[in-house]
Amino acid sequence: MTAGKIKEFKKCIDEERFYDAHEALEELWFPRRFETNSEVQLQKGFINAAVSFELLKRGRVKQSKKVWANYLKYRQLLFKTDSKYQNDYFQLSRELEALYNKLH
Repeated sequence: MTAGKIKEFKKCIDEERFYDAHEALEELWFPRRFETNSEVQLQKGFINAAVSFELLKRGRVKQSKKVWANYLKYRQLLFKTDSKYQNDYFQLSRELEALYNKLH
């Protein structure tokens, strides 16, 4: 399930369907949201990135930057997460940051 949701998230980001990307990962994150697991928190960070892009798409630049800062806070967990999806997470972070730089 996780691999499928990561692929869905990436596809939605690529298609600039940021709200849908948020929803894809939220299905993984929400049931585990109270865990202190670094992978769960990293997923929350990716959700924040998608929200940031959606806010930007809606012209809410200031709010977008604030939510992006939340993503950056969770991004550091890339180096503390031991997951079989580690490479997927690294790739997602690179793509999200490239898109952020492109849009700003």
